[in-house]
Order: sequence, then structure tokens, then C-alpha cells
Amino acid sequence: MIDLSDVEAARDRVSKTTRRTPQWYSHAFSTMTGAEVHLKLETFQRTGSFKLRGATNRIETLSPAERDRGVVTASAGNHAQGVALAASRAGVDATIVMPEHAPVSKVKATRSYGADVVLYGADYDAAAEHAHELERERGRTYVHAFDDEAVMAGQGTLGLEIVEDCPEVDTVVVGIGGGGLAAGVATAVTGLAPDARVIGVQAEGAASAAAALQKGEVVELDGVDTIADGIATRSIGSKTYEVLAERVDDVVTVSDSEIAVAMTCLLERGKTLVEGAGAVPLAALLSGAFDYDDGEVVVPVLSGGNVDLNTLTTVIMRGLVETGRYVKLRTVLKDRPGALVELSNVIAEQGANIYAVQHDRTSRDVAMDAAWIEIDLETRGPEHVDDLLAALHDRGYEVEVLI
Repeated sequence: MIDLSDVEAARDRVSKTTRRTPQWYSHAFSTMTGAEVHLKLETFQRTGSFKLRGATNRIETLSPAERDRGVVTASAGNHAQGVALAASRAGVDATIVMPEHAPVSKVKATRSYGADVVLYGADYDAAAEHAHELERERGRTYVHAFDDEAVMAGQGTLGLEIVEDCPEVDTVVVGIGGGGLAAGVATAVTGLAPDARVIGVQAEGAASAAAALQKGEVVELDGVDTIADGIATRSIGSKTYEVLAERVDDVVTVSDSEIAVAMTCLLERGKTLVEGAGAVPLAALLSGAFDYDDGEVVVPVLSGGNVDLNTLTTVIMRGLVETGRYVKLRTVLKDRPGALVELSNVIAEQGANIYAVQHDRTSRDVAMDAAWIEIDLETRGPEHVDDLLAALHDRGYEVEVLI
């Protein structure tokens, strides 16, 4: 099992390629939660993710023979970019296997760093199986995304920075996929600040660490389903499990809706673009997934910012819906001139803004003299939506909330 000395030894190797990322106090999120929130902005790391740290440490520890044969790995995107850049800087040939549906932006970025990218399988685990086949066929060294002591130690350098920049930290909140980041950060934090606690966070649709810690052994899920593709793994590693079981105080889960809200809040209030996997620590804090005291110094680790723009569009819309900023309504109108204007007037009186309208008078679901209408509205929050629905009800409209 890695210890603090391994993480400290990794710092010099990792610093050859990575940058020290900022850690900012957030007045907005401190006000929202009652905690003293300091955001660890690993989104500003080269390649946009913490993964570069572990990849660099692993590649820097290769033997000369291993360097000559090259490396291979599997990744949903961020580890891929980390290995590609670290290998390129070290003059090592790299082949990266990524799931077939990996975000386009991450595939392009990985190729731009000089790696040979192979798209294979539906998820990370399928890609990893194929990568191991290439490892055996070509004699390459496999650089595991998380279940490797050198990788964990490299990721742990992020934890050193957290404690050095915020010695008074009470709680560090970190996302868990395979567990490499959480294991490394927990090793650094518990080593330098033994009174601080470490809370791990997973998406509900990929909660393998929570299941493993509850059962007392590594658990493999049948499948994963979450917008946080960077932590969508079916199981944590056997090596990371040992560290998590000893050094992480608790593991909680958050829903995709809560992740979307956190991503939207980070854009609007934090002026920061964060991917789903990077937003889960803040999602846990905002949703109350774990207990904390007023004024407690909490550091959520925003571990990456590589989000596909198509995904971001969906996430923003989900976040607006969850916070009452966007709503879709359906109602039935009499099929006569002025009916739509009357409905629009009620909406205008309540200060809502019409974004889109669909109108159908041919549907078999309504009477011959009626038409159904769906309206997408921009609203100001849950109370505003409630006031709007009440006003429509008072005017005699039967309204169904679609989203």
C-alpha cells in the first residue's frame, strides 16, 4: 500500500509535465451551503484533468526496456489524454483504447497529443479488455488508469497541494471512479492533516466503491449509467480498494440530476466549466449527501473540465429544469381565434418568457373543437413556477407539467 513518502517522491517527477493548480475560496458556494468552501480547480491542469499526474509518474518510472517497447492503456478520455501527453514528453510510443462512444472532444484531444487511438467496446471495461490483448500481443507496458501504485501516488500530489494551500482544511471531497484519485488524495491528506476527513463521491449509476466498502470486498457492477462518464467504471481496483477502505471516511452517491445542477451552478456562479465526474464533489455538498458543520472548511476537488459540448447542452437544460428555471407545460385550448393569445397573456402577466410553442388541433387525444398546446417557458425558480401554475389554474386551464 502506498504511503505519504510515495506521494512526496512523485512530486518531482510529476512536476516535469504538470502545473500546480489554483485553489480558490468561493463566496457563492460558502453562502449557499454554510460551509467555508475552497474549490480545488484541477480543471486548469494541462489536458484539463488530474489524470496527467498519475500518468506522468508511471511513465517516468518505466525501465529503459519498457520505454523502448512503448505503453498501452484504456480510458474513457482523461487518462487517455494524460498518458498521451506524458508519453509524448518522455519520447515513449503510446496506444490508447477508448470506448466507441467516448466524447468526441476527448478522442480528438488524445490524438492531438500524438497517441494512436483505438475505439473499442461499449464502456471502459470492454476497452480495457482489448487494451490488455494488445499488451500481450505487442509486449507493451500497460498503464492502468487507477489500480497502480505509481498512478495513485501521482494523483496524490493533488492532495499535497490541497493541504499546503489550505492547512486548516476539515474535509476534502473527491470523486471516485476506479479509485486512483481518491486513494492518492486520501494518502496525502491523512498523512499531512490526520484530523481532516476525506469523503468519496460516486454517481448513483456507477456506485461500485460504495457497494465494495459496504460488502467488504471489491464488487463488479453489471453495468453503469451516468452522465459522469469519467467515473463510469463497473468496479474499483483491488489496490485502490485497500487504500480507500483504510483512509476514506465515507463514500456517498449523487444522482445525475444533482450532478447537472452542480455543473450548471459552477458555470453560472463559479464561472468554471467542469465535467460531470469533476462536479460530483460539489454535487454532494450542495445536495447534503454528507453532514458537515456551519463554517467547516470543505475542499471539493473539481478534477476535470473535459466535457463534450453536446453533453453540456443537455446538462445545462437538465440543470435549468431541476432548479425551476425552465419548464414545459401542456394544456388544451378551445380551437377558436384568440385562445392562444389569452393563454400567452396569463403567462406574460406572471413574468415567464415563452421559449417555444407546439400547437396541434388534429390530435385524436382532444375534442374536435379543441387543440393541445405545449409551451416551453423560461422561469425564475420553483416559486415562480408554482405561482404560474396557480395563475393558470385560476383562469380555468388544466395544465400538465411535462418537464
